[in-house]
Amino acid sequence: MNPKRRVALLSGDQQLHKHLELRLQSRDYQVVSLPEPSQVLGFIYSDPPDLVIIDLATPNVQFRTVLNELKQDSYFSVIPVIGLISEDAAEGIDWGQFPLDDFVSHPVHYPELFSRIQLSLQRLKRVFDNNPLTKLPGNTSIQQAIERALGKPRAVCYIDINNFKPYNDTYGFSRGDEVLRMVGRIMSNTVKETKEGGFAGHIGGDDFVFIIPLENVEQVCKTIIASFNIIVSDLFGDEEKERGHYLAKDRLGVVQKIPLLGISIAVVPTDNPLIQHAAKVVEVAAELKKMAKKSAESCYVIDRRRA
Repeated sequence: MNPKRRVALLSGDQQLHKHLELRLQSRDYQVVSLPEPSQVLGFIYSDPPDLVIIDLATPNVQFRTVLNELKQDSYFSVIPVIGLISEDAAEGIDWGQFPLDDFVSHPVHYPELFSRIQLSLQRLKRVFDNNPLTKLPGNTSIQQAIERALGKPRAVCYIDINNFKPYNDTYGFSRGDEVLRMVGRIMSNTVKETKEGGFAGHIGGDDFVFIIPLENVEQVCKTIIASFNIIVSDLFGDEEKERGHYLAKDRLGVVQKIPLLGISIAVVPTDNPLIQHAAKVVEVAAELKKMAKKSAESCYVIDRRRA
């Protein structure tokens, strides 16, 4: 059972406050009433709500001060704030002075307010789940996508970049981040081209996941590997490409031959009766990745066990 979403309600208008509270509670929101501006920041800092509704239609400059202080706080500024603004004032507002995430005109049209609350909460969930570097869906979305694929003729495919850490250490984080962004783009664009409702996500670091119909898996893996090999060609000089490695010092200062970047793709079909839950998908993928990494070149390995 999902916990109730907590909404902090900031309004000095007692009648409006009461109406809002009743309406929100009727939609199963847990409402925290904060009619006094002096109460607001202390409450939010000690027990942050999921969303704040602030009444800026009533002439109380202290609520505007609270809004600005909240949005200037680097930790709590992510809490969505919906403002109630008088209809005639909305057009002339300088939004730089009112750092809201959304607003609803006053008098309140409640169906619109509820829609904006839901959209704000969903947007916050996406922002927190998505990987900040590649902007791809993160672990929560990945877990849900895997669970939806179970028992269907689909494949969960894990991408791992071979020899990424020494490359990152040798050439620097900015070059490493660019490799991650490029892999994310290659993967997501290739998955989109299948036009079969595929999914692409970024677990973190050099670990990525995509989910596609099983019938497309070999072609998609080949396309991703071919595109990645083109990228690798631009990352190293002719001499390094000819040798198939570059020279770099390890942590002990000893010069080592480091293989060029490659990718391993572990493919786990989800229509396999042996795959009953997401944890099993992860377990099988880990085994397949070890097999794939034994290859000197980029490759994919498909789990073909059925019993």
